[in-house]
Amino acid sequence: MIITYLGAQFVKVSFGDTVLAFNPVSKDSKLSTSKFGADIVLSSLNHVDMNGVDQVSFGEKKAFAISGPGEYEVKGVFIKGLPSQSAYDGEKRINTIYMVSLEGMNICFLGGVNTTDLPPETDEAIDEVDILFVPIGGEGVLDAAQAYKLAVAIGPKIIIPIHYGEVGAKDALKAFLKEGGESPTPVAKLTLKKKDLEGKEAEVVVLERE
Repeated sequence: MIITYLGAQFVKVSFGDTVLAFNPVSKDSKLSTSKFGADIVLSSLNHVDMNGVDQVSFGEKKAFAISGPGEYEVKGVFIKGLPSQSAYDGEKRINTIYMVSLEGMNICFLGGVNTTDLPPETDEAIDEVDILFVPIGGEGVLDAAQAYKLAVAIGPKIIIPIHYGEVGAKDALKAFLKEGGESPTPVAKLTLKKKDLEGKEAEVVVLERE
């Protein structure tokens, strides 16, 4: 599995010939975006900063779009969408948290969630997380302190902060790392196999924006 961070909440996950895109930035957004072909695109919020299906259907790849709660199986990838809430861009919205199982690993992508108090059924379904993507920028999503609190409560092996830089609070990443007393060296991409997760516990990985 290769994980690449494309800014805001836009994350690319590749394994073999299959490509997943999480919360791609639309061409209609004011945020900068990237274009590539994906097999599956998952959108947590119906907002131009996170629903850019147009950006990830490219060439021979036409992305299968998932944009809400439910259970899905696409190309051998098992996906569960779980309801939560967001106040992104100053408006109350339904946010979908995604649990994704592939290559024997479980990904949890929190999207634009803005509270550590998740609905009971959602909280119950988030279990045995290997890789957690957590928004940290505040301003309608979790802020740094809330993000760290929820991340530790979920108990993943690896925590990857997203939603900072050109979105959210100016010093969100610095504040998030301070919460955990960590100072990891940013990496360009994260390449993982299941065996790489052995012995890890809430390890923060900072990805450079591609």
